[in-house]
Amino acid sequence: MPNWLLPENIADVLPSEARKIEELRRVLLDNFRCYGYELVMPPLLEYIESLLTGAGQDMDLRTFKLVDQISGRTMGVRADMTTQVARIDAHLLNRKSVTRLCYAGSVLHTRPSGLHATREPLQIGGEIYGHAGLEADAEIQELVLASLALANISEVRLDLCHVGVLRALLNSDAAAKRHESQLFALLEAKDLPALKELTKDFQPQVRQALLDLPNLYGDKAIIQKAREILPKLDGIAIALDELAYLVDLAGSAKVTVDLADLRGYHYHSGVMFNAFVPGLPNAVARGGRYDHVGEAFGRARPATGFSLDLRELARLMPSAERKNAILAPWSPDPALRHKIFELRQAGEVVIQNLPGHENEQDEFECTRMVEFDGSQWILKTVG
Repeated sequence: MPNWLLPENIADVLPSEARKIEELRRVLLDNFRCYGYELVMPPLLEYIESLLTGAGQDMDLRTFKLVDQISGRTMGVRADMTTQVARIDAHLLNRKSVTRLCYAGSVLHTRPSGLHATREPLQIGGEIYGHAGLEADAEIQELVLASLALANISEVRLDLCHVGVLRALLNSDAAAKRHESQLFALLEAKDLPALKELTKDFQPQVRQALLDLPNLYGDKAIIQKAREILPKLDGIAIALDELAYLVDLAGSAKVTVDLADLRGYHYHSGVMFNAFVPGLPNAVARGGRYDHVGEAFGRARPATGFSLDLRELARLMPSAERKNAILAPWSPDPALRHKIFELRQAGEVVIQNLPGHENEQDEFECTRMVEFDGSQWILKTVG
């Protein structure tokens, strides 16, 4: 095998694409700051017990593990930064007030999360801690849509769901509760024949509701339909009210409600959402409420947030235009060195030709050059 081959679903990012990703990262983080989010930088490695606290079995399977040669303990390479940021809020900042935190960094997955997905996403996101009300969920939803708009993505479909619907049904029927994991898998797959077989001994109204969930998908009208056909349980009523509130605040985004889309069910505690855009088969952004994660760290703390993969988002953007640059010769002449220093201090890109070589680059177009006119170094237009 050639030494330069990389593992499957792992790839280098070349200059023009890397610039797109980096410029997008800066724009999004600057926008997060406008909302009051503070940047944190969790470590790439943690002891596995801390890294997977409150994260669920799915994250365990996606996490690369290794043995720390100093302590002998098992460590993990982060597959998601959300739980790390929750740990920072719970144990390091330990604030009583509302806290807004954001982050950006690479994560590593044992397997790709979707079709054509990389195993090394560049994750960026924002989290709000300390407020249990829907106002925090609404702000996160707004921030997701604002982030996609900054990437010049105008067609966004926001898929909303709520874990409270299924949990209310399970809590009302002991037989259903015993099959929680199986029900979750069948609902996610929308496998009606298997659902009918599994639920045959459940309470009639719970069984019918579980069979109805895969068909409760569509626009805001689905919420009213769900009110009419699902059992009149407090948990279901609250969940549907919260979904209706957030649908009304989604602005120009196309919003769908899917009461059987339960990805992240074991991790989330309230509203969940996925954002889809043309050109990508997978959700470009995911998020929702996850109040119980702070409790897993020993400090109960309401939490909601989102994350997206910068590399996937950047793929949808047009190639970056080449940046105008200035070409300069190489010379130890102090006057030339001072001229180049002044240009760079003014924000210009100055590329010096090393002796005996020409420059090749994807990112820069040298439209001007520094030239000696016999008495001084001057700036001259090329061509």
